[in-house]
Amino acid sequence: MSLFSLEGRTAVITGSSRGIGRAIAEEFAAHGANVVISSRKAPACEDVAEAINARGAGKAIAVPASISEKAELEALVAKTREAFGGVDICVCNAATNPQYGPIGEITDEQFRKILDNNILSNHWLMQMALPDMIERGQGAMIIVSSIGGLRGSSTIGAYNVSKAADFQLARNYAVEYGQHNVRTNCIAPGLIRTDFAKALWQNPEAEKAFNTSHPMRRMGDPRDLAGTAVFLASDAAAYVNGQMIVVDGGSTI
Repeated sequence: MSLFSLEGRTAVITGSSRGIGRAIAEEFAAHGANVVISSRKAPACEDVAEAINARGAGKAIAVPASISEKAELEALVAKTREAFGGVDICVCNAATNPQYGPIGEITDEQFRKILDNNILSNHWLMQMALPDMIERGQGAMIIVSSIGGLRGSSTIGAYNVSKAADFQLARNYAVEYGQHNVRTNCIAPGLIRTDFAKALWQNPEAEKAFNTSHPMRRMGDPRDLAGTAVFLASDAAAYVNGQMIVVDGGSTI
């Protein structure tokens, strides 16, 4: 069996109706995992689940949930257990950023929303998935963070603060639950062609300027992240714990 096989495992992926989350879910299923597609809107989740099921690899179900509502995350985990028997892989991908501009001008409400959705909700979901992993003696938790957590910004500073905190959240879970063979790691994407970066890639001049200065001369695609997620979820990463893997095509170097 391949080190990268995910057969017999179940993955919950938040924010998986599009972008990075969808690419991860599709690749997990292609490697044999059952996947739970989750975001706020049910029709979008159902469309992705149907597309995955049509391919005939791992099975997919749609369970809409808002990461800002703890009760909805509890229902997400409960429905996963009903459908597949438990959670083996937890991918905290969904995040938010309601403010663009100097951090000195952010409102308390905006800052709290960023911290709640990008840090606290990840903690909630991982905390809920842990009992299944501990019982089975193995598990993988993955937080999709950002290279923004490695540097400051004049426009998305609060978002970057939350992404830096995710690195430490992963390290702490790694220290506490590694003894149960539960591994926790972060993926730190660079600029990826998603809705989050739409303002850039829909502007031909701005995208050209980015590509010209980038080591690989292109912006990332959501599928560029999927392989790293498969690695971290699989036995290929059996001794990788508490790490942050940068996937940015060389932006930070």
